[in-house]
Amino acid sequence: MRRATEAFGPYAEAWLGQRDIKPRTRALYRRQLDRFLLPAFGDMSLRDITPAVVRVWHSELDPKTPTQRAHVYGLLRAIMSTAVADEVILANPCRVRGAGTSKRAHSVEPASLDELKVLMAELPARYGALVLLSAWCGLRFGEVAELRRRDLDLCAGLVRIERAVVRVTGEASVGDPKSEAGRRTVAIPPHLIPISEVHLEEFVLPGRDALLFPAVKSPMTQVHPNTVYCHWYRARAVAGRPDLRIHDLRHTGAVLAAQTGATLAELMARIGHSTPQAALRYQHAARGRDAEIAAKLSELAGY
Repeated sequence: MRRATEAFGPYAEAWLGQRDIKPRTRALYRRQLDRFLLPAFGDMSLRDITPAVVRVWHSELDPKTPTQRAHVYGLLRAIMSTAVADEVILANPCRVRGAGTSKRAHSVEPASLDELKVLMAELPARYGALVLLSAWCGLRFGEVAELRRRDLDLCAGLVRIERAVVRVTGEASVGDPKSEAGRRTVAIPPHLIPISEVHLEEFVLPGRDALLFPAVKSPMTQVHPNTVYCHWYRARAVAGRPDLRIHDLRHTGAVLAAQTGATLAELMARIGHSTPQAALRYQHAARGRDAEIAAKLSELAGY
């Protein structure tokens, strides 16, 4: 075994430097290390980080931020797991039951078709197709913001998701989608084809590499999320949905697809999920809507 007196700080820095991860994930881990892990464990030897020490540290994390708490604990557990594999320590001291998971903090209510119509009416025309593609095709904001002319095949009714843009310390970074499953081809609902054609004609430069949703003053740059948000907040207020996030449009698309009877595998392929857990949530939501429909049918029958 290597010397267990090695300090956590240098080991954690080396661990992060050796990870093959996306820039946004690296930036997140960097913030978590600097804010939560290094102040608590930086100068401690790995051997001295015992289950009791971890349990006390975890109990002092803010319970009002359960997702952040779970993610920080998960990062510590991952680092210590590597230390076990490296034979620096004998066992992982992270043994707080359930600490690496959290309940969904934001309960998503999908946008209704009427609400989508209001959003479309209130948003600037250049962002209408962005909302519709996000909602009806289940795209993440980073995926739709990086779409280019070559990614749309309106004759075949398809949109190809091969890249995504994220913001890391304020800078745009284009890379692969969130997961391998995120690289996919999605069929566009036929009613969006004419809208997409108008958008291409009015707001998109010529050329295969032209962005579908560029910054207004910099057509070679993806639209900044804050630019869309400033219009989005007003539009969602008019729609009576101050809780609705742009990312929730993706949830809307998933639930709409589930309501058509899409199977779990079909949902996973359309939304770009690697595991069935998230897709199952959309199916459950669709079944809940089906129960509402059934109840209204009974009302029609006079029961």
